[in-house]
Amino acid sequence: MIRTPFSRTPDRGPQAFTTDPFDADHLKEECGVFGIVGDPDAATHTALGLHALQHRGQEAAGIVTCDGRQFHSHRGLGHVSENFNDEAVMSRLKGSMAIGHTRYSTTGETILRNVQPLFAEFESGGFAIGHNGNLTNALTLRRELQNRGCLFQSTSDTETVTHLIALSKGATIEERLIEALRQIEGAYSFVCLTNHALIGARDPLGVRPLVLGKLDNAHILCSESCALDIIGADYVRDIEPGEIVIVDKDGVRSLNPFPKQNPRFCIFEYIYFARPDSIMQDRSVYEVRKRIGAELAKESPAECDVVVPVPDSGVPAALGFAAEIGKPFEYGIIRNHYVGRTFIQPTDKTRHLGVKRKHNPNKLQIEGKRVVLVDDSIVRGTTSTKIVEMVRDAGAVEVHMRISSPPTAHPCFFGIDTPSYDGLLAAKYDVPKMAKLLGVDSLAFISIDGLYRAVGEAKRLEDRPQFCDACFTGDYPLPLTDQKAGTLPKQLSLLQERA
Repeated sequence: MIRTPFSRTPDRGPQAFTTDPFDADHLKEECGVFGIVGDPDAATHTALGLHALQHRGQEAAGIVTCDGRQFHSHRGLGHVSENFNDEAVMSRLKGSMAIGHTRYSTTGETILRNVQPLFAEFESGGFAIGHNGNLTNALTLRRELQNRGCLFQSTSDTETVTHLIALSKGATIEERLIEALRQIEGAYSFVCLTNHALIGARDPLGVRPLVLGKLDNAHILCSESCALDIIGADYVRDIEPGEIVIVDKDGVRSLNPFPKQNPRFCIFEYIYFARPDSIMQDRSVYEVRKRIGAELAKESPAECDVVVPVPDSGVPAALGFAAEIGKPFEYGIIRNHYVGRTFIQPTDKTRHLGVKRKHNPNKLQIEGKRVVLVDDSIVRGTTSTKIVEMVRDAGAVEVHMRISSPPTAHPCFFGIDTPSYDGLLAAKYDVPKMAKLLGVDSLAFISIDGLYRAVGEAKRLEDRPQFCDACFTGDYPLPLTDQKAGTLPKQLSLLQERA
């Protein structure tokens, strides 16, 4: 049973706060997950782990704990610090087992009932689940389940999994989970909590990340290794694609219920999503990003005086670019890290100032110089246009832009909040046209093979791609059942509540 009800945050409505109006020009990872078992400070360590994963989701956070008999929970809108910086809240989260979740929203209202971890009470006991990813047949399954009499309490694709588990005839929770996973399609990393165990599961292609760590006698499952570092835990290994891990009083057990497939890890984790201090697939994200910058410089050098990153995500690639061409790296743009959310509603008169809330030119490093701006991606182009204008206003005589990813020309359906084709600049224009629209003297993107070389592959294998790169190539490695059925293109897990 739930002793402490899911906390209720006052409904602030869809217009209660806004973010930087140009934030939409970056892709957003949807979620971060964290789970720990065998730790007397499970809730505290989970909250700290979620702090380290805050970059993966900044609109809501939740933690569910279990003391072996009862489950306790707190969920809320906003950052981790806004929800788990209260002694009264943390004292209610009892138990040596916990899972936590951070999430992003799409357009529209963030709804508390969609905030994870979700909880269900089965005949065998309580069950909590947190999800990073997106199920591409969730709407199809949802309709089938509703026709069978299932009542949904959220618009989350994750809830589909709990209904599939509830309907399973499996003898154990592991068997029920496996039966449920066999019916879903898409990319996912799950952390689940029962009365007696922590369970992790990763999709058969390994699109979304999940790692195993250890802290004294406690075991941890989380999205990135940086969440281990913050609590002093050791990285053990990545969870394998298609693997299910059960951690209980008997230790760690591993199940592999799916046929082996060619892994397709999300290559955008290396470009932007992961924190640069994380290790993914035994690769330093920071070092990969520097190599991407170096490859970009080899492919598309520019006559310039200074290399300037678009902070913060462009910094490692800019370092690699500058070192390769032998030009100085300078912080020509300074980022305000304390923007956060605001109650200020932009007007037509002030909307153009939005980018300056987050970025400001460092004029002495730019004025009179030929500048190369290095950024990780261009999505809609709104932020890039404003930054180029800002750099020119600061006195740059030339502005060249170099992008450490190939053109983002296709939407992602595997757990990343991307616009539809109409909202993607690269889906509508070629590179010369984009350069003209952005107002730069030249524009270049790294090639897909250059990106693969930087990550550690010789090139992209056309018959057996090593990563999921669908946002660049349109080569979707998983079925898009809901899309083919004509359902909504938005991520189900983050749908705006509808009448």
